[in-house]
Amino acid sequence: MHSEARFWQNAIEHWYAANKRELPWRSIADPYKIWVSEIILQQTQVVQGRAYYERFVARFPDVAALAAADEAEVLKLWQGLGYYSRARNMHRAARQIMEQWQGRFPQTYEDVRGLIGVGDYTASAICAFAYNLPCAAVDGNAYRVLSRNFGIATPIDTTAGKKEFAALAQALLDRDAPGLYNQALMDFGAMQCTPQSPRCTDCPLAGSCAALAEGRVGELPRKAKGAKVTDRYLYYIVCRAAERVYMRCRPKGDIWQGLYEPLLIESDAPLSFTALQQRLAQLLPPATALRPVAAGITHRLTHRRLVADCYEALLPEDAEPQIAGCSPYSRDALEALPVPRLVEKILQKALEK
Repeated sequence: MHSEARFWQNAIEHWYAANKRELPWRSIADPYKIWVSEIILQQTQVVQGRAYYERFVARFPDVAALAAADEAEVLKLWQGLGYYSRARNMHRAARQIMEQWQGRFPQTYEDVRGLIGVGDYTASAICAFAYNLPCAAVDGNAYRVLSRNFGIATPIDTTAGKKEFAALAQALLDRDAPGLYNQALMDFGAMQCTPQSPRCTDCPLAGSCAALAEGRVGELPRKAKGAKVTDRYLYYIVCRAAERVYMRCRPKGDIWQGLYEPLLIESDAPLSFTALQQRLAQLLPPATALRPVAAGITHRLTHRRLVADCYEALLPEDAEPQIAGCSPYSRDALEALPVPRLVEKILQKALEK
């Protein structure tokens, strides 16, 4: 394996020297900023994540600043990235670092892996990039390159697959330059060995690629099963009284916890307008009229598809009606609330009229 590993490392690293992307979290050894970049990029493309990273570290330049922040402000800065548990976990982990390590970022793989919200890949990436520790960081790009080059059909979303790829990645790791090597492999997968239409004709690994030789490039890597997607129907009621808009904070235990939204009726099946009115009868003042604003707005999550309709309810201006679970906010206060991207669209459509 030694000679094979050296050929592999040289090919990947030479390609990287000529093609690497210039990114703000590279060429730094600050584990905090590397951590922020890795959490942002877990479910986000680099082109979108870069701007969020720059805003985030400008507002929270170190662990202490993040730990001292209010969760709502953290979520507001994260707004639009989705997968908000990433931001909540990072906020909790910052406080964990302040309590356990007096604000100093942990320096061993085991301690980094013990941070809230940090998994095997993220811990390996931080340790390799910040501390140059010999940790192979196996992300989606690495899975794809390894699977294709070595012709491995073991599903990457199984325990056996994860163990097999982790062992291979560690065996191929350039232990003299683990940070550079891991960055090189990630960029190679993101730019050369892409999910669709990989650049096989000018690939430095073309001669050793089992998938290319066997005509299986489009088949690898494999997953054991696809996620079952279910539909969820959301009926948002934007309740307004004069210039105030009623909003509620989503509770724990469901998607978007800690984010804000208008009055909501949820259903596993579409509701008729009559059925919706019946469910709202106990929630709105008598004879409140509903005006349709938008219908059929879809939003895709990992395991579900959200289908949202929006209505506006104009409330009496001479009273302070009580809307279950909601509180009134001025337009300025509304701007400061963290909301899911779907709700942002809903509010834009409702309030622009």
